Amino acid sequence: MVGGGGGGASSTWRNAYQEIANSKPLFVAIYATVFLGIVFSSLYVLSAVYSANSSSSSTSWLSSPPIPTSIDNTRHVDQSSNFSKPTTLAAGSSPPTSNPQTMQIKPIWEPPPHGTKFPPLKTFRLTKQLVQQRVKDNVIIVTFGNYAFMDFILSWVKHLTDLGLSNLLVGAMDTKLLEALYWKGIPVFDMGSHMSTADVGWGSPTFHKMGREKVILIDAILPYGVELLMCDTDMVWLKDPLPYLARYPEADVLTSSDQVVPTVVDDSLDLWQQVGAAYNIGIFHWRPTESAKKLAREWKDMLLADDKIWDQNGFNDIVRKQMGPSVDGDNGLVYAFDGNLKLGVLPASIFCSGHTYFVQAMYQQLRLEPYAVHTTFQYAGTEGKRHRLREAMVFYDPPEYYDAPGGFISFKPSIPKSMLLDGEHNLETHFSLINYQIKQVRTALAIASLLKRTLVMPPLWCRLDRLWFAHPGVLVGSMTRQPFLCPLDHVFEVNSMLKEQPEEEFGPAINFREYSFLDNPLLPRHVKESRLDVQLCQEGAEGCGVSNKTSRPGILRFPKRSNEDMFKTTFSSFKDVKVIQFSSMQDAFVGFTDKRREEKFRNRMKRYVGIWCCVENHDPGHIYYDMYWDEKSDWKPMPPQSAEDDHPPW
Repeated sequence: MVGGGGGGASSTWRNAYQEIANSKPLFVAIYATVFLGIVFSSLYVLSAVYSANSSSSSTSWLSSPPIPTSIDNTRHVDQSSNFSKPTTLAAGSSPPTSNPQTMQIKPIWEPPPHGTKFPPLKTFRLTKQLVQQRVKDNVIIVTFGNYAFMDFILSWVKHLTDLGLSNLLVGAMDTKLLEALYWKGIPVFDMGSHMSTADVGWGSPTFHKMGREKVILIDAILPYGVELLMCDTDMVWLKDPLPYLARYPEADVLTSSDQVVPTVVDDSLDLWQQVGAAYNIGIFHWRPTESAKKLAREWKDMLLADDKIWDQNGFNDIVRKQMGPSVDGDNGLVYAFDGNLKLGVLPASIFCSGHTYFVQAMYQQLRLEPYAVHTTFQYAGTEGKRHRLREAMVFYDPPEYYDAPGGFISFKPSIPKSMLLDGEHNLETHFSLINYQIKQVRTALAIASLLKRTLVMPPLWCRLDRLWFAHPGVLVGSMTRQPFLCPLDHVFEVNSMLKEQPEEEFGPAINFREYSFLDNPLLPRHVKESRLDVQLCQEGAEGCGVSNKTSRPGILRFPKRSNEDMFKTTFSSFKDVKVIQFSSMQDAFVGFTDKRREEKFRNRMKRYVGIWCCVENHDPGHIYYDMYWDEKSDWKPMPPQSAEDDHPPW
């Protein structure tokens, strides 16, 4: 009706113009005056109607807010149009609803008008109208969390908007997150959870509460008649998934999984008959079919009836009540749940887990483009997840992260070829390789502490995988290469490294960055170009001595086995240099002069490394890493021999 009315008005104006053109000059003036009067009157009426509609909107995010300073505006894509394109709907789906208010929705990240007041909480309720205002191709992409995951949520949204997707909503589990996202211009709704703003540990009662919120949310959205792509906040989108999901219009549910052994080598769905791992509910797509709605209801009822059931286990139990036969054709779908639900398993090679992406790099080996990475199969809690995404350069940090006070130091790790490649891949060769690297990192952390700089960690090489159960070194059937570039949390306790410790016992905190930091495109140019290369040399050799003068521009020759005073004296002249890179850490520093400071530093270091897990046929099967392994002549990689021995080496 709107389009027809617009077309009629256009025709009238064209006829009027033609009549004016054929008239005498006197009538030209009269017609022109009348014509302009009609135009301005029409604009006035339309403006009044638009304003009335705008003021009656009940959604809080229509007047979106300020772009966070960490966002690269040059890569922003205008997302103002949310009109759904023609699409083939699955049976039971509702067609996209045309909503005139969609035209009023401002792009994500756009600031609100100056002087805007925060709306009442009731305007943030999840409604069908709110969802349909944001859909594209009848799909809505949703995540949720509390304030502790604010930076994860910003990265999640940023990746989607960089991909040209604005059909997203974020559920806020506390009012602090709700307000923060509103002021940053992110479409947000209130989940009414009134949850704590603190981080929640895996398996905690609060963790289980979040899981129940997820199924309640799914059960609430599906009756709106839209397709739902539900995501955890600890994942990021690397490629627009909507075209891939549209390839399987018959599917009621498409789910990711924890599969680590490939079942296909292309981008087709994983073979359901060969997927033995759990279905992972951190990434899954639901169509609003009757079968999917029934599954959501029964899953919700199961979890609400027993607060001890983990939401993912409950989903797997209920979906696998019946598996098979395959749906007609070779589309990879299977009848599951009640025998009517059509289920597909997203390929783990491109809808990646923390193992297939960070450890196996399966997508690289198969020459595929990944759609998403979910930070599963990782250690060190939320801090470990954040660090992994930073290592992959897919996490968005604020500008100050890339320009730390005091500057940075880095070094080129030295690893003999024989230690990396020769011999069998076993406990002895793995720990020899790791210990060799640990010692260099320990020296680098001491120098970083001494110079009050932030250490850029080196890439870490492993021969054996780390898991939480016994295994032969790498998972049989997986594509894990040996050796492989392993995540920092395989060896170092990233959460302990970031934990605030009393300085009187552990000395000053030592900041660090991921190994890929200096290659990150977000690193400012003035940091990249302010650099000093330090070449270690033998004291007494020509041109090697304690001096604050460079031998050539940007290069300093500095003696090995230097003490605290030598470091302070020499590098005090380079405080304005952003990045100091050492050619090596081998024998670079002999130790702190102040023995009390040395003791505090050692207390801190001992808590920086974790465990390797796990040997077969032994309980317990884990082996503790030791930052000071080289001071123990009889040190060997062995699991604790008794309960009394089962503790870190401090």
